[in-house]
Amino acid sequence: MTNFAFLPREFSTVAESATRAEGYILGDPRAACFHARFALEAAVHWLYRHDAELRMPYDRNLGALLHEPSFKNLLPEAVFQKARVIQKMGNQAVHETRPVKENDARQVVKELHHLCYWLTRTYAPEASRDGAAWKDERIPQPVSHEDVVPRLELEALEKQLAEQNKAALKQQKARDALDAEVQQLREQVAKARQKAEQQPDTHDYSEAETRDYLIDVELRRAGWPLENLEDREYKVSGMPNNKGVGYVDYVLWGDDGKPLAVVEAKRTTSDPKAGRQQAKLYADCLEKMHGQRPLIFYTNGYKTWLWDDTFYSPAAQRVSTRRMSSPA
Repeated sequence: MTNFAFLPREFSTVAESATRAEGYILGDPRAACFHARFALEAAVHWLYRHDAELRMPYDRNLGALLHEPSFKNLLPEAVFQKARVIQKMGNQAVHETRPVKENDARQVVKELHHLCYWLTRTYAPEASRDGAAWKDERIPQPVSHEDVVPRLELEALEKQLAEQNKAALKQQKARDALDAEVQQLREQVAKARQKAEQQPDTHDYSEAETRDYLIDVELRRAGWPLENLEDREYKVSGMPNNKGVGYVDYVLWGDDGKPLAVVEAKRTTSDPKAGRQQAKLYADCLEKMHGQRPLIFYTNGYKTWLWDDTFYSPAAQRVSTRRMSSPA
């Protein structure tokens, strides 16, 4: 049985792409991420058609739909970040030549599973969600190597489907505005959502797992593959604690083997200043150990601060951790 069997009939289009993505996890991770992205797009299109509180942006590509303010306000933060992960990894799978690992595909499809749970709970609260918990043993066995879809084929298919979906959504929205039955359905959807929101959501959306994975995705996208042991949980000496040691979440290394930056990850509920101070202590240790002071990044996975503490005070901003070169 698929992990998406709980999706009710009204989400059949989402279920079709989601089940296909699940089926590719073990044998074709790149295709799994591709189909997960299109399952996300199907879910987003359903929401824009049926939730009257959403305002359709002028640009109808997936990125614009996700970041339209009314859409961002609709989704819980944890669910919105899952959508970001699916979109980013779906795009990377299609447009970048680097291999997509099985673990990445599994994580992306699991994020999709959480999003589908929220969709069902919010808009079809009467539907049974028994047995909806994710189970790895439900993932189908690998497809044969002959069935692996080449990246360039996925890229061409993505372009074709994206144009078709944008046009279809625009036409459907225009027809829906004149369809009394659809207007009645929207009223029913609004009542279902209102009813669901009155009940506490006890589902574990694994927010910490999503946050940590999103940091990995952003660093890899910036050119840091994180393939070496010293890239994560790097042991430093000289920390002001009983053992005198600490473990840096991420260290970004230069070609000369010296640290260029530290990245300290904290929970979304933590005070950013705690992450800043921790990162500063790690930077102190790394400077003593390697003779070079690294830049400081601290993040909750959703927002990142950059601090070059030798010159500037901390600044909250959208920062880029694009691959830096070692100083000459």
